[in-house]
Amino acid sequence: MKAKSLSDTWERGSPYERYVGRWSRRIAPPFLSWLNVPAGRRWLDVGCGTGALCATIADRCAPALVAGVEPSEGFLKTAKENLGSRIAFHVGSATAIPLADASVDVVVSGLMLNFVDDQPAALVEMARVTGEGGVIAAYVWDYSGKMELMRLFWDAAVELDPAAAKLDEGPRFPLCHPEALEQLFKDAGLGGVEARAIDVATPFANFDDYWQPFLGGQGPAPAYAMSLDESDRLRLRERLRERIPSQASGAISLIARAWAVRATVASRR
Repeated sequence: MKAKSLSDTWERGSPYERYVGRWSRRIAPPFLSWLNVPAGRRWLDVGCGTGALCATIADRCAPALVAGVEPSEGFLKTAKENLGSRIAFHVGSATAIPLADASVDVVVSGLMLNFVDDQPAALVEMARVTGEGGVIAAYVWDYSGKMELMRLFWDAAVELDPAAAKLDEGPRFPLCHPEALEQLFKDAGLGGVEARAIDVATPFANFDDYWQPFLGGQGPAPAYAMSLDESDRLRLRERLRERIPSQASGAISLIARAWAVRATVASRR
């Protein structure tokens, strides 16, 4: 199979929500329960995307304030439409957060760190805006293992097109392993570093419910799918249909695993 040149960046909110945003929302509650941050804290979501994690913080954590930083204007537009004035949104990036030193108590990031070019610089910047003793935490998909909707896609794609292996998020993003996540946070001088798996169900009504989000063309796997010509895309679709286990009703039950990590900001004295 031959694929056209493609871009796998995230820019538009609606395709993201259909493809993976809805599952990110399921990770947010157990992630926040694990952090167990007391009420009345100031929160920042770095790479807030369409606002899924921000909304869950506002609903569950009794925060003093919630801010979100995001470089994509398309994502911010969706977030503002969904959340209105509940969240203070800012245009910015993980390596250039437009907030003052020690201005928040908790910095979180959902599914963003893999897409940052300079990850150590991002951790330094997160620590800069976090007060002494504050929490920095993040989660990323387990691309190489139990993020099954993506893992099944890439296994089928590489089987048909070995060149697709270079686009597979598993080998591309080493932070999808807990040891790498922990080391990144330790190297940033953070204390009490701890990682754990968070699993959520990803049910699909039928195969089409699973397949259609890949046609949004945004993100690595959908971008690859839409770079194929129609006949190759149909081959991939049918190979996936053969590989994915389904119930008698046609329903599909998969698991999405995220690896989460948390740490504290040490004394600056």
